[in-house]
Amino acid sequence: MRSLTAKILDRLILLAASICMVARQYDFPDRKFWTDLSDDRPFVIVTLICVIGIFGAFTPFQALSERKRVERRSAIRQEILTHYGKMLCLAVRAQPPVELQDLGLHIWRIRRSLRHPVHGYLQRVATYRLGSTPTTRTFAPPKGVGVVGLCWKRNSEVSMDVEKLAADLSDQEKFEAYRAAHGSEAVMGFDWAEFQRVRHRGAVFAGPIRGGTGTFRGCVSVDASRGHDSLAVRALWDEINSLCSRLGHGGLDDI
Repeated sequence: MRSLTAKILDRLILLAASICMVARQYDFPDRKFWTDLSDDRPFVIVTLICVIGIFGAFTPFQALSERKRVERRSAIRQEILTHYGKMLCLAVRAQPPVELQDLGLHIWRIRRSLRHPVHGYLQRVATYRLGSTPTTRTFAPPKGVGVVGLCWKRNSEVSMDVEKLAADLSDQEKFEAYRAAHGSEAVMGFDWAEFQRVRHRGAVFAGPIRGGTGTFRGCVSVDASRGHDSLAVRALWDEINSLCSRLGHGGLDDI
């Protein structure tokens, strides 16, 4: 049961019990109805009083929902950490190896705002990284911007060797010429200033989180400062897609 549903259910039960007590107080629909009810079933009034007290003070359905949510959140975090641990093992075995502190795992989901009311944007809801450097920067791309935005646009796996791209496009003139020749997707939908902000993550991989009907709900991304070719192996994609599948079946709501 969702938290909002549980909260509404608590309020409805409290409201119903309160209405019954008010109706009794004012003899609605008539005095005989309540007199007969009290004579035949004296426990009814006591039950109504208990219901008002319990649901007013403890909101039991909401409390149960929150406890279950905490349990689900703990379980899904454990699964995410298991997948992340396997990805770290792949990074160590890569040739050349990628530093453990450098590999980052990020989880994104679609949100909407006044700026993006229709199509929305991607919000990073979780980040897992052993090291504290580099600091995670604010990034909330719309569809088609960044590797995660391309993943959203295509609803499929996307990877980008940003390190090589940054080496080839070392100044704005080369960047603009390349973008004009190959299209905006070739530079992940960025302009020159935006590209400068993200070029430090040289290897980026993203897989879509799909709902039951195959619709895009968010994505999982993995990044490092270098080593795209050494990380681009089947085993890494297996871990990304396995995690995406798990999150697509309800886990994304519990992060």
